[in-house]
Parts: sequence; structure tokens; C-alpha cells
Amino acid sequence: MNIAVFPGSFDPVTLGHMDLIRRAAGIFDRVYVCAMVNSGKTPMFTKEQRFAMLSAAVAELPNVTAEVWTGLLADYAAEKGARYLIKGVRNGTDFDTELGMAQINRALDATLDTVLLPARTEFLHVSSTMVREMVKYGRPLAPYVPAAAIEQMKGWKDNGES
Repeated sequence: MNIAVFPGSFDPVTLGHMDLIRRAAGIFDRVYVCAMVNSGKTPMFTKEQRFAMLSAAVAELPNVTAEVWTGLLADYAAEKGARYLIKGVRNGTDFDTELGMAQINRALDATLDTVLLPARTEFLHVSSTMVREMVKYGRPLAPYVPAAAIEQMKGWKDNGES
């Protein structure tokens, strides 16, 4: 069975993320989409909120499971029996960053390969950073965030800010 992990902050999950997740789900037997907790970042949404949004967004994909992880990505992949990491790239800067991360993960686990999926043109401008600005200023999220994730945000204090 080909198992892959698609890691990210998912703060919040975007339509660009969902495009990559769907594409990965078509390639691999099982995909774990993991909201990583990065001690070096201060997210807008709590890990519980990110998990709720991510779970709702991937619910329609039978071979995709959403989870949260606070440790090293290589350890999570090993726990899941995954041999592949999925990363999206929008530009050369993303490529350079992900190449370095791939080398680190490969050093931690020699059997772990990173698969880079290029973003589709219509999602090149979409990032979680940009979406957080839209949330902050009360702008419409539908062009950037899956409807299921937006539904999860309803009722959260300050439209999802934590």
C-alpha cells in the first residue's frame, strides 16, 4: 500500500491545499493530511480549530484522513507507515525551501521520499498568510477557502481568530 503524508500548518486550509490533496488522493492509496504544530510559529487558529476545518474539508475523500501532530514530520510518517511526503510548490522559493526540507527528512529516514506537486495556475496567489489577512479584515473567504472549512469557522470568536 502506498501511503503518503501531506503536512502543513493549514492555518487555514485553502482551496490550493484542497487541489493538492485531491491530486495526492488520486495517486496514493492512503493520504494523511497532517496539521503540524510548529513551535516557531504563532497560528491564527488553534490546533483544534485547524483540525476541525481540515477534517470537514477532506470528509468527502474516502482515502484521506486529517490529523494533528506536534512532533517531527519524519516520526509521524514512520508511525503511519508512510514512505512519501507530499509538498506543494508555487514558485522557485517554495522549491528551494522544500528541497532543503526533503533532504532533512531523508536524513532522518532514508526510506522517506518527498513528492513535489506544482500548484495549478489558478491557485498560485492563494496562501494561508493571504487568507489570514482576509479573515482579519472580514473579507469574503469563499474564493480561497473550502466551504466546509468556512462552515466550521462560523461561531468562532472574531470569525475564527484565536
